Amino acid sequence: MIKIAALKKQYNNIEILKGIDLDIDKGKIFGIIGRSGAGKSTLLRCINGLEKYDSGYLEVNGIDIKKLNEKELRMFRRDVGMIFQHFSLITRASVYDNIAFPMQCWHYNKKEIDERVRYLIDVVGMYEKINNLARDLSGGQKQRVAIARALSMNPKILLSDEATSALDPKNSEAIMELLNNINKSMGITIVLVTHQMNVVKSICDDMAIIEDGIVKDKGIVEEIFINQPASLINILGDNRILLPNSGKNIEIMYKKDDSNNIIEKLIRKFNVNIIDFIMEDYKNCIIGKVIINVINSNDLKKVEEYLKSINIENYKVLGE
Repeated sequence: MIKIAALKKQYNNIEILKGIDLDIDKGKIFGIIGRSGAGKSTLLRCINGLEKYDSGYLEVNGIDIKKLNEKELRMFRRDVGMIFQHFSLITRASVYDNIAFPMQCWHYNKKEIDERVRYLIDVVGMYEKINNLARDLSGGQKQRVAIARALSMNPKILLSDEATSALDPKNSEAIMELLNNINKSMGITIVLVTHQMNVVKSICDDMAIIEDGIVKDKGIVEEIFINQPASLINILGDNRILLPNSGKNIEIMYKKDDSNNIIEKLIRKFNVNIIDFIMEDYKNCIIGKVIINVINSNDLKKVEEYLKSINIENYKVLGE
């Protein structure tokens, strides 16, 4: 669906994208994360053709964007919907007119516009607000209208630039659920830029971490969080808890399906204490994280051998 290779982009002789390599599969929800200034939003704008890149290759739905002239680029953008952080609605226009606006610009007939608008208003759960002015809506309601507008041209790809970061947690969760439902019901590929880890964990299938203008890590979301690469730690920070000075401390990450009562077995089999334990719900699975203290340091090797014997590979001895 989206193929990117060696993509570079600079502003005022400052290189923002320094060689992005990335493939995004059709029908997936793909998350792009990174610190401010890493190049996330610039990459998104290159994908929809709002920004011209300097070198490299970017293909969307089989189309090499760099080869398009202005007319072809305009046609291309019909297939790429965009959701912005601050909604970008026409504040003095009604909900109906905001959603209808892109179709009006493309001279759709009134019947097509009316059918599409009413369908999308129902999809985003805003039918009772159909005649309200955009300026009178709450933040969550405005974002729902913005999503409906982005879908008005029946795009194959939906791009989201920090769509939930201006919302409170309750509305953010509702918008995530809406995007997830749209992906499932319409089969639209969604690419979202975010700094909110809960967004990535709850709705994304795959993800990429951009650091200093390049892709540092990419892959299935839960595997990235289990493996804890340095690029992810750089974003999350080192939030480790206070650990015992005696014995050996081990951090273990595992999928719930692979756990097989791992904690109970460790306690029964070895002289260990549970220091910290958390279960996190991802889109496709539940991941457990446990920190244990092996009281007798000499038992460390036995514990490691046991973890390998039950196919738990994602663990590390802390402080070494």
